[in-house]
Amino acid sequence: MLTPFDDTYFMKKAFEEAQIAFEKGEIPVGVVVVIKNRIIARGHNLTETLNDVTAHAEMQSITAAASFLGGKYLKGCTMYVTLEPCQMCAGALYWSQLSRLVFAAKDDHRGYQKFGVQLHPKTEVSQGIMANECSQLLKKFFIQKRNLN
Repeated sequence: MLTPFDDTYFMKKAFEEAQIAFEKGEIPVGVVVVIKNRIIARGHNLTETLNDVTAHAEMQSITAAASFLGGKYLKGCTMYVTLEPCQMCAGALYWSQLSRLVFAAKDDHRGYQKFGVQLHPKTEVSQGIMANECSQLLKKFFIQKRNLN
């Protein structure tokens, strides 16, 4: 089991991905996928860049992690994501059989929990690490977006 120090370290890496998305004009959500304390996948939102509504950070990293592992299941993996996954991403996480999900900021509008979507029964969930920093980056993004329009 990872310690809280490790969780903070990996969430900081996910936050770096969110900052890359922010700089690209994407909604600033970032992800890293870890197995045995090793980052095997990174991702950030690319919906605008790829003109693809499914190009969420989680979807990008699920594909990259599965490719790294050589199989479709993410057993033994932990995903660190800066925002609670939406119902689409939660569905993909369910099918991937992710062992652990750690997310920073809760998404009261589009998060999977609001809609009653379930993750795989064996997926452990933790939340709140770096929630303030991640929320502030999202707020900054949407304030800037509103001011440009």
